[in-house]
Amino acid sequence: MTTLVNEENEVVRSEYERALKEHWDAKTADEVNLLLGAEDGLYHHHYGIGDFDPAVLTAAPQEREERILRELHRMETAQVGLILDELSDLPAGARGMDAGSGRGGTSFMIADRLGHRMDGVNFCGHHIAFAERVAKERGWDDKVGFHFANMVQTPFADGTFDFVVSNETTMYVDLAELFREITRVLRPGGRYLATTWCRNDTVEDRSTASREIDEHYVCGMHKRSAYFEALAAAGLVPYRVTRHTEEALPYWELRNHSRLRTGVEEPFLQGYREKSLDYLLIATERI
Repeated sequence: MTTLVNEENEVVRSEYERALKEHWDAKTADEVNLLLGAEDGLYHHHYGIGDFDPAVLTAAPQEREERILRELHRMETAQVGLILDELSDLPAGARGMDAGSGRGGTSFMIADRLGHRMDGVNFCGHHIAFAERVAKERGWDDKVGFHFANMVQTPFADGTFDFVVSNETTMYVDLAELFREITRVLRPGGRYLATTWCRNDTVEDRSTASREIDEHYVCGMHKRSAYFEALAAAGLVPYRVTRHTEEALPYWELRNHSRLRTGVEEPFLQGYREKSLDYLLIATERI
């Protein structure tokens, strides 16, 4: 069930947020957002990990693209598996929030495979409508709800959640503001899990690849060090940090062969290869 937070101006608070919302509101017919997930109802944020099957590139022309798309989707689903692994020891029925839930793929996988109750937060109306339709069609609507809200200013009471996840959405917000809100809605001892691409400021403060990705997605990629400074300030203590930069490369290599490529593939490949970008899983606990 959608929860509307009064008027839009209570959700969209700045010119940047308005520009970002307009950017996503306009993406109603992009094939990359509609074809990847059509078979199983899991529509992800379109970043994957792991190797791909090279045989898809030598498939017969009439089936090559279909096989590429199926392989891309498999890799996207594997990426969400990074988050599921960190939640697998929680008792079934734990309650979680998905900060920037998109079309619902992460929330659906957590609810369906682990049995947790999920609340997705998003300020793109057609994403919410899309996710709600999928939830109803697949029978997931009793475990997953979606809320029209800003993930840095949510409608939930203090200590509502056992865990919060943000799957590749932190580059759209101020980290200090987001992590304060996550700490507020988490119970003491609750978990916050993030997957994110970020600037590797031990190599280069601001690479060309990072600028091009920010321009493409209307985002502001953060320094790697900024995550840990903001987490500490918010009382979120990392217990596991894993780097998946090398595992993130094959997805972009394969997508570069697809007719669905958007132009952002080359900056990701450049950034990961030159190590100016990192791809991280960060698992934390709330003090």
